[in-house]
Amino acid sequence: MDFAFEFEQPWVLLFLALLPLYAWLRGRIGKTAALLYPDANLLQEVSRPIREGMGALRPFLRLATTACLIIALAGPRTASKEIERETEGLDIMLVVDLSWSMMALDMSTTRSEVTRWQASQNVIHDFLEKRPDDRIGAVVFSGKPYLLSPLTINKLWVEKGVDRMHIGIVRETGTAIGEAVAMAVDRMKNIKGKNSKVLILLTDGDDNMSKAILPVPSAELAAAMGIKLYAIGLGKDEPTILPQFDIRTGLLYRDVFGKTIPMQTINPANYEMLGKMAKLTGGRFYRALDQDQLLRVYSEIDQLERTEVKIRETVIYESHRLIWISLAAFGLFFELALALLRPRAP
Repeated sequence: MDFAFEFEQPWVLLFLALLPLYAWLRGRIGKTAALLYPDANLLQEVSRPIREGMGALRPFLRLATTACLIIALAGPRTASKEIERETEGLDIMLVVDLSWSMMALDMSTTRSEVTRWQASQNVIHDFLEKRPDDRIGAVVFSGKPYLLSPLTINKLWVEKGVDRMHIGIVRETGTAIGEAVAMAVDRMKNIKGKNSKVLILLTDGDDNMSKAILPVPSAELAAAMGIKLYAIGLGKDEPTILPQFDIRTGLLYRDVFGKTIPMQTINPANYEMLGKMAKLTGGRFYRALDQDQLLRVYSEIDQLERTEVKIRETVIYESHRLIWISLAAFGLFFELALALLRPRAP
C-alpha cells in the first residue's frame, strides 16, 4: 500500500501569498490618531502609558488563524493506494542435465574456472528472479531423471534445490533426455487452468540411456499436451577435457600446484535431435558456447514467454480538514482571550 499527502484544491493555497502582503501593508498604513497635536509631549502628563506587551501577539495570531483556514479550504488529505496484481502466470518446468560431462571447464573465463554446471546454476538463479508470477518446477537427470521440485510459486524452494545439486549426486551415469522430458510432461499434464505450459531443457550431451521413451517421442508427447519446449545445447564445438572430481561432493581434484587433473576428453554433442524436439512443440533451439551466451539464451526465453499481469488500483482518501480547522479555532479563541484579558490603563 502506498501513501501520499496531497490537496484536493491546491489552487486555494495561492491565497497564502496574500498574507505577507497584508502584514506589510498593515505595518505601512498603521493607525491614525483621532486628534492631532503639534507636539506629542503635551500629552505626556495627561495619561499614563498602556501596557501593550501581549497585544503585539494578536496580529501574528490573526495571520496564523487565516493561514490555517486557507489550508483547510485547500482540502489536505492522504491518498492510500491499494494495488492488486491479477496475473495469468506460466507453468514452467526446468529440465536440467547433471551428467558427468557437465563438469567440463569450457565455461571458464580468464579470471576464474567455471564448470558447465556452475554456469547453469548461475543463469537458473537469474531466470527464477525474473519470474515472480509463474509456477516453476524442476527435473534433474543423468542416466535417470529425478523430480527436484514440483510446480510451485515458492522460487526460494527451487533455488535451494538447485543449490543442493552437484555433479555425481545422480549415481546412474549417462544421459536420459527422453525420460527426463517425459517426466516433466507427466508433472504438467494434470495441471488445470488456461496457463501456458513451457519446458526448458538444458543439456550438453546426446541421449544414450533412455529406454522407456526416446527424446523425439517425448517431444511429440509434449506437443500433444500443448507444452512448448525450448532446448539449449551447452558446450563448445570442440573436444573438451573432463577433469577428475569427487562424485560425493562435486568438487574438482587438484594436484600439488592447484591444477585440475584431467580424466578424459569428451567430444562435442550432436544437437540436431534437440532442434527437432523444439520444432515439434513450436519452441526454439539454442546453442550456448560460453556463460555469457547461456545468460543471453535464458534472457531471450524470458522475453518470449512473458506473463500477463493486470493491475487494479484503488485509491482511498482520508481528509485532514478538521485538524486545520481546529488549529484555526484555537488561534481565534486565543486571540479573543488576549483581547479580553489584556491589562489596560485605568
